[in-house]
Amino acid sequence: MKSFDPFQIAHVPVGGPAPFFILGPCALETEEFAWDMARSLKEIADRTGIHFIFKASFDKANRTSVDSFRGPGPAEGCRILGEIARELGVPVTTDIHTADQAEIAAEHIDLLQIPAFLCRQTDLLEAAARTGRAVNVKKGQFLAPWDTVNIAAKMRTFGCTSFLITERGTTFGYNNLVTDMRALHWIRKEGIPVIFDATHSVQRPGGLGGTTGGDGELAPVLARAAVATGIEGLFMEVHSDPENALSDGPNQVPLEFIEDLLVKLIAIHHASH
Repeated sequence: MKSFDPFQIAHVPVGGPAPFFILGPCALETEEFAWDMARSLKEIADRTGIHFIFKASFDKANRTSVDSFRGPGPAEGCRILGEIARELGVPVTTDIHTADQAEIAAEHIDLLQIPAFLCRQTDLLEAAARTGRAVNVKKGQFLAPWDTVNIAAKMRTFGCTSFLITERGTTFGYNNLVTDMRALHWIRKEGIPVIFDATHSVQRPGGLGGTTGGDGELAPVLARAAVATGIEGLFMEVHSDPENALSDGPNQVPLEFIEDLLVKLIAIHHASH
């Protein structure tokens, strides 16, 4: 098995003795909501002793319907996330969709995220790499695990060694995804640090006609399995009121359940390593 040199995202270690956690709502619904979620998750992270990166998206650009909620946009969204990072002392991450957004986000964001649909967009990968920030590339629903070596080669060619690949499920027929846990091992075997996205992996894309559905109750199940395999990080979208979320409500973990789940995941990690 190949290895990678450990690195840090702000103060969060990648490749350390325990996985880190990317937690937060799908979208930046309002500034007040973002602050409430960040403060709540920071308190939970402090109690459970986990390394935590706060996540929220400033633009939901890959929505099913033209009427779907988008977000505040890159300038305003990155400002909000940057202020959260500075005041609470937590690293932040968000999606970028264009090379121009990479430059805007790099001023405030610790971990730039490449959406799954854009994981092979060479210009976007290069722009993200050139910022000097750590980069998380979400594996496309259409890619085999071994195809991620080509993404890794691009990132290294562009001078970025602080990158990760996120497994987030594979298209399985229509309006469905399936997660192959073998992928986590195969990608790590290539010396690529891996994150598992437990909530997007239970999506049913377009499953509600005009919006995406999902099986949120299965996210903790997949999270437990992924942590047992040995991964660098775990991604879970969390919302204080998923039923009324403006984006991806059906697959987000309710805030009230996340602390208990984190305690169980930490115990699984210790038991299996």
